[in-house]
Amino acid sequence: MFARICGIAAALSFVSLSAHAALTCADVQAALGAEIADVNCFQSTDLTTNNEQTTPLDNSIGLPTGAFTPRTDRAVISPDGAHPTPITKAVPGLQLNARIASDPTNEARFLLRLPADWNGRLVVAGASGTRSEFNGDFAWSDYVVQQGYAYASQNKGVYNVRVAAISATPPPSDPLACRFNPDSTVWLHFYDNDPGQQFTRWAQFMIKAADLARRGAAAGYGQSPAYTYAVGTSNGGYQVRRAVELAPQLFDGGVDWEGTFVDEHAPNLLTDLPAAVLNFPDYRASGFSTSATAAKNIEAAGYPPDIASDIGSTPTTLWNNNWTSFWEVTLCQWQKRLDPAYDTYGSGTGTYNYEHRLVFSDVGSQMDDFATSGKIQRPLVTVAGTMDSLLPIDHHARAYARAVADAAKAKRGANAQPYRLYEVQNGNHIENYKQRNFSKLEFIQPHAQHAFDLLVQQVERGSTLPPSQCIPRGGAIADTPTQPGHCAEFFVP
Repeated sequence: MFARICGIAAALSFVSLSAHAALTCADVQAALGAEIADVNCFQSTDLTTNNEQTTPLDNSIGLPTGAFTPRTDRAVISPDGAHPTPITKAVPGLQLNARIASDPTNEARFLLRLPADWNGRLVVAGASGTRSEFNGDFAWSDYVVQQGYAYASQNKGVYNVRVAAISATPPPSDPLACRFNPDSTVWLHFYDNDPGQQFTRWAQFMIKAADLARRGAAAGYGQSPAYTYAVGTSNGGYQVRRAVELAPQLFDGGVDWEGTFVDEHAPNLLTDLPAAVLNFPDYRASGFSTSATAAKNIEAAGYPPDIASDIGSTPTTLWNNNWTSFWEVTLCQWQKRLDPAYDTYGSGTGTYNYEHRLVFSDVGSQMDDFATSGKIQRPLVTVAGTMDSLLPIDHHARAYARAVADAAKAKRGANAQPYRLYEVQNGNHIENYKQRNFSKLEFIQPHAQHAFDLLVQQVERGSTLPPSQCIPRGGAIADTPTQPGHCAEFFVP
């Protein structure tokens, strides 16, 4: 009770302070000084995405098409719709977009939003995939700025992609090019395969963004944030995990929405994806027979079962969508970064054998350099879907939960931090698949946002987080769940 009263009193004091503080770009920029460059800072009438100025237009900073796509990025982790998070009011304040000057690649970017009516807290967001610092504008920024949180984000220190070639074969002019999918003639160049773009930077820039944001908020409001929270989805969820593992001095807790599990030991992304890429053509040739050997091989690699579309003008399946947009291009992206000596399209993508490559390359140590440890130093909640066909739940969300449990056991429970895994029955990695193709999938975003509110109550008021559980279709995170622990099935019709 004492902790709860203190937390409420602190929040009220900050609201009072922010109401009288005059936010100015000059104060924030002076505090960050030479650490930021190419600054665009402005007073905003509304920091939500109701304001067109909040999220810049795609391809708006003079880079090749595809390298900087804020409006596309904000839609990739949220359900379809102009504003997937309900917006009930305007949020005036200050917005700053900039480049992080210390980055030798000149690609690291930083975003800061400071509401005029501040609640004394800060949220720092990770970015999914290779997306920009505006990736969380629908899912996270709109949700938290309306509650008075300051909001910051970053881009993991890297731009997105550019088209390398249109060709039936790998373009000789770009040895780093990745085919969009095995049926495509579009070849993409990922900036994070360039020299100096090691994946170890992902955690570094999450931590750097928190440091910059805390100092910027202190300059703007005259007081440092009382609490700082990390949120993120997919690769951004990975950033959240690393934030609470590595930087407890900056973060008070985090919500990881389907974070990528990284470990040098199998299974990992480089062991799962080849099986899907290898077996899908035979599965498709079987007429999408779920009893085909190829289908069984994909499921044996950890993937949830395939399902057929029941809405939309063009019939498809869940696996087919992943084959078209994610499986091979993601495998290529990671392999070229972590095991560049492998002949991607000569030796084959589907035949990539991670355990075999451990003998002939340093791919294991490359993976280990940015691996998640499970040694969380702040409270953490993971929210993940059972029908994730890009990062299968048992090899990613549940694998990280096991790592957290192992780390706590190794410490014999000393100073163990709260950890919860909330599994969304029929949740998928791509929210809008439910709207476009598969009505029996479930959204994860509302549960991730609810988990954030529960985390805040735990950190600031000492509330007990609801136990790890399976959230049934149409249900919500419950104090007394009907399905504690893991979901019994990946798919429930």
